[in-house]
Amino acid sequence: MSNYDRKVIYVGITNNLARRVYEHKNDLVRGFTQKYRVHSLVHYEIFSNSETAIEREKQIKSWNRERKNKLIRENNPTLKDLYSGILN
Repeated sequence: MSNYDRKVIYVGITNNLARRVYEHKNDLVRGFTQKYRVHSLVHYEIFSNSETAIEREKQIKSWNRERKNKLIRENNPTLKDLYSGILN
C-alpha cells in the first residue's frame, strides 16, 4: 500500500485483503498507515499458506525503496489503486 504522493510504502500480510485495505482506506487501523495516510493498494501477491506469505513479507521489507518501487512499477506502471479489482 502507498499514500497519495507515493512517498510511503506499507508492506504487510493478511488473510482477507479486501477487509484489510478497507480498514486502511478508512483509517480504522491506528498507527503507521493512519499517520502517513496510506490508502492506495498498488501491489499485492497471493500465497496458498501463511508461512510463504510471511517469508515474502520479510524479504520485501528488507529491500531498499528503489527495489520496492521497481517491483510495484513492473506490475502496476500507472500506480493505479487496485482495490476495486479485488472486490469482484
